[in-house]
Amino acid sequence: MEKKNKIFEELEKVKQQAVGEIKGVDSQKELEELRVKYLGKKGILTTRFLKQLGKLDPQLRPQVGQETNACKDMITEQLSVKKKALVSEEKEKREEELYVDITRPGARRRTGYEHLLKKTQKEIEEIFISLGYAVKEGPEIENVFYNFEALNTPDWHPARDEHDSFYLKENEYLLRTHTSPVQIRTMEKEAPPIAIVAPGKVYRSDYDATHLPMFHQTEGLFVDKDVNVGHLKGTLEHFMRELFSKDITIRLRPSFFPFTEPSFEVDISWKDKYGKIQWLEVLGAGMVDPNVFKAVGYDPEVWSGFAFGAGIERLTMLKYGLTDIRDLVRGDIRFLRQEL
Repeated sequence: MEKKNKIFEELEKVKQQAVGEIKGVDSQKELEELRVKYLGKKGILTTRFLKQLGKLDPQLRPQVGQETNACKDMITEQLSVKKKALVSEEKEKREEELYVDITRPGARRRTGYEHLLKKTQKEIEEIFISLGYAVKEGPEIENVFYNFEALNTPDWHPARDEHDSFYLKENEYLLRTHTSPVQIRTMEKEAPPIAIVAPGKVYRSDYDATHLPMFHQTEGLFVDKDVNVGHLKGTLEHFMRELFSKDITIRLRPSFFPFTEPSFEVDISWKDKYGKIQWLEVLGAGMVDPNVFKAVGYDPEVWSGFAFGAGIERLTMLKYGLTDIRDLVRGDIRFLRQEL
C-alpha cells in the first residue's frame, strides 16, 4: 500500500510539473521539447512508470497503468490547448507585421530589370548544373603562378603578351586575365573526377566595339579517366543548343592555347539573311595539357580531361542580337529596361 501511494504521489508530482512547464513556454519549439520530455519514447512517463510496470506486484499493475495513462492524456490535452494558443498568437503577430493601411496613398516605384549579362550567366550555370557540374569562384586579384605558370605559360612564353595586363605590387600580382586560375585552385584542393564551371570578371587592356577592359568569362573543366575530344564536342554542342534554343551544329578548328593540347577554336553554324550557312567563332577549348596536371599533382598517365572558355558578353551579344559590346556598360536606361 505504501509503495502504491508513493507511485501515485510521484505521478501527481510529474503531472503538476508538466502543467507548470507547459504554461511557461512561449514557442512551439519549446512545446515540442516538453512533449518529448514527458511523452516521448525516452520520456519521463515511459521510463519511470510504463517500463517499470513489469516489476510491480500483479495486483498493483492495472491501477498504476491506468493512472499513468490518465496522466499522459491530461498532459496531451494541455499540450494541445497550449499549441492552439501559440498558433493563434503567432498568427496575430504575423498579421500585425504584414498589416498595410490601404487608405494611404501608394508610392510609385520603378522596378528594375535583370541585366542581360547576369541573365546569360545564370542560364549558363543552370545548363551545366543540369549536367552535374559545380559552380566555382576565385579571387579577381591573382598571383603570376595561378594566372600563368600553373597553366603552362612561363614568363618567356609569347602567349603571355596578349594577356599581360593590369599588374599590381611589382608584377607579383595582377587582375586575372581569365578564370582559368579557378581550375588550378580547384584541382589543388580536390581529387578527380572533377566537373566545374567558373564564371566571373576578368581584365585585359582592350577597349573597342567588341572588347572591354573588364568583361565576364565562363570556363569549364572536366577531369576523369579516358576523356576524349568526343566528350568535349558533345558537351559543347549540348551547351550551345540549350543556350540559344536552336538545333545548332558546332565545329572544332585546330588552334593553340598553352594549357590545352590539342586546342580548338569552336564555331557554331547559323544562316545569314540569304539562307546560306555561315560559321561563327564563339569560344576556345581543348584537352588539358599534361603539364597542367603535373602542376597540380595529377598523374597525366591516369587522368585526362577537357577545358573550355567563353566570354559571356560575346554569348550575350549573339543571343540578343547586339552589335556593340559597349552597350552593356554604357548605362543607357532604355537598354537596361531592354527597350532597345
